[in-house]
Amino acid sequence: MLKRWFIRGVVLITPILVTISIIVWIFKFIDNLSHQFVTSYLDNYLYTSFGLKIPGLGIIVSFLIIILVGGIASLAGFRVFKWIEGLFLKFPFVKKIYGPVRKVITLIFSQHPVFRKVVLVEYPRKGVYSIGFLTSSTSKRIIKGDKAYYNVFIPSSPSPLTGFTLFVPEDDVIFSDMSVEEATKVIISGGMLNPEDENEIIL
Repeated sequence: MLKRWFIRGVVLITPILVTISIIVWIFKFIDNLSHQFVTSYLDNYLYTSFGLKIPGLGIIVSFLIIILVGGIASLAGFRVFKWIEGLFLKFPFVKKIYGPVRKVITLIFSQHPVFRKVVLVEYPRKGVYSIGFLTSSTSKRIIKGDKAYYNVFIPSSPSPLTGFTLFVPEDDVIFSDMSVEEATKVIISGGMLNPEDENEIIL
């Protein structure tokens, strides 16, 4: 009985502690990064003048700056930012970093879903199926010919943020009625949870 209680305690407490730790780490990372580049003067001024030390000041200021930049871009247009972006793209080394990061961020915050549909493809061999996410149709610059292909992202388990991309003929793609959230649950659990199961495993 004690063993079962211990295991159940680990199952219940560990996700909470890990989640809190990750949130705290992200909070500190952004705050420290913002402090180095944005709020170091303001932080020192508030402390020396008023004795105030505000935790998370970097995040607050960064959040306001992001809103301000977004507002200026929306009202005044993107000409200045396009000019700055053009400067970044002129340098080969910087271009290799900035270009992919820019595209990934745009995809993440796009109003259109990155993963459009949940599909099944026969991989790694015939008769064995893997869950994939349909991302787009394959460009003719990737695969030439009359046959149409889909770009399918195959996520890894238990981390669906990593994986690899397959270019699968449209006829070989099986569309699933699972939602992206349900498929993600199956992947993260390593198949222990099915789409119809609850979000927890009772031990």
